[in-house]
Amino acid sequence: MLILEFPSLSTDQVAAFAELARQGSLRGAAQQLIITEQGVRNRLLALEQRLGVQLYRKSRGMRRATPLTEHGQKFLPHALAFLERARELADLFTAGDRQQEVHVVGSHYLIFYLLIDAVRRFHAAFPTIQIRLSTRNEQEVEQVLLSNPEVTVGLAAPYEPSSELEYRHLFSMPWSFVAAPGNRLLKNKNLRLSDLADQPLILFERGSTGRQHVIDAFHGAGLSPHIEMETTDTQVIVRMVEAGLGVSIVPLLPKGTVTRGYRVGVRSLAGQIQPIHSGVLTRRGERLSEASQTFIQFVERRMKQRERTGK
Repeated sequence: MLILEFPSLSTDQVAAFAELARQGSLRGAAQQLIITEQGVRNRLLALEQRLGVQLYRKSRGMRRATPLTEHGQKFLPHALAFLERARELADLFTAGDRQQEVHVVGSHYLIFYLLIDAVRRFHAAFPTIQIRLSTRNEQEVEQVLLSNPEVTVGLAAPYEPSSELEYRHLFSMPWSFVAAPGNRLLKNKNLRLSDLADQPLILFERGSTGRQHVIDAFHGAGLSPHIEMETTDTQVIVRMVEAGLGVSIVPLLPKGTVTRGYRVGVRSLAGQIQPIHSGVLTRRGERLSEASQTFIQFVERRMKQRERTGK
């Protein structure tokens, strides 16, 4: 008879570790777990002894973004999956219609133009799964995913995704020139970047994927753009262009969704600037909950439907 030995890991120990990662300190973890700091230490010590590695930094010193060691960061996604599975087992016969939550962080663009509608439809189809949305810029989406274990899904257009994250492609957007009606360049059917080098451009803020694509394209053509203003999202840019504050280069969804209702003209720059690739980000190696997987699959189907129908 084959007897299997399993490691004696308790949910209390693993939960203490996950809460430490979430709160960033022993004090914060203790407050959330409603036990003493020493109680948290004891659980973590037992967990480290069982695993044979150090999971977090004990010494006081320079404040870091996370108290976890390299081993702790490697263990974190497995710890979260362990706790999620424990919850599933505990609810196996009693879950019924219990509300589940999926924490999603997305870029301003994707939330405003895509996710609000997708989440509305998702709630209608899956009423027992609650989606919690947080808005960040592209870089912050990755940072939140890597530092906040409560957030399980990110949607963004990363310039170069972190090696610690997995990227699942959803769609790509080509670039267009946007100007107020009457701008002479709107009459040019074969608009080139060289035609725009002296124009007062309104671009995305520094550090954003969109801005980097535009700057790379200009520099690749041996040009230096004249940047007049910068801001955080496409809707604001289009409004500024409509007000006559400058012209812009932005990635646009098909069917004129972004510019509809604004007095602006559009000319395609497809092929001259690398398209914006947007998709789903998750922590590499982490086992996603069934609710998270359901949401991701729903968004993927929704994007394919929009590509086919434009609706």
